Amino acid sequence: MELVDDAARASLVAGIAGTVLFVVTFLVDGLTRPGYHPVRQPVSALALSRRGWVQTANFLVSGLLITAAAPGLHAATGSIWLTASVVVFGLALVASGVFPMDPMRGYPPGTPDVTPTTYSRRHQLHDHAGAVVFGSLPATALAAALNLDDRAWAVLSGAATALLVALFLWFGSAWERDSPRAGLIQRVNIIVGWAWLGALCWHLLP
Repeated sequence: MELVDDAARASLVAGIAGTVLFVVTFLVDGLTRPGYHPVRQPVSALALSRRGWVQTANFLVSGLLITAAAPGLHAATGSIWLTASVVVFGLALVASGVFPMDPMRGYPPGTPDVTPTTYSRRHQLHDHAGAVVFGSLPATALAAALNLDDRAWAVLSGAATALLVALFLWFGSAWERDSPRAGLIQRVNIIVGWAWLGALCWHLLP
């Protein structure tokens, strides 16, 4: 049993590390990147330019760490739905790093400040991966709400589900309109979702 607990603990710690690493990295990189405007531009745009390797690595490493949390979540909750949703979420983050978005809307510096009329195949794959990222996280929260024995955490997870769906739809609308606050809305969505998942992993530590 001790070996099982140790493995579950290591798995959940990986999830905590993945969520914290992702948020801290994009916040610091976005605030210190020349020519980048975090209030308007999405996190994915950080994977562009010569310093783009930082966000690319952030997608890959954080995605793998979050994926590694799945066994610990399964050991703690017994929920196959919750476990599978986290795996999908983590792997979609990895895919977001493998397939970067196209330059657009003024970034990297020198890029026309417009939305392209056509997109590369890699951008299309990035969009698909992003939809999975922001769709699978509310699914994970809903699975937690329906499967956690702790009533307070079940209610919190239900509230997180509703909030994440609302923020995702809000960001989608803002992005389509090229809102000057689209990047800020996305950041709120990410921070809420990643903080919930990291806190859940912390709560479930054996």
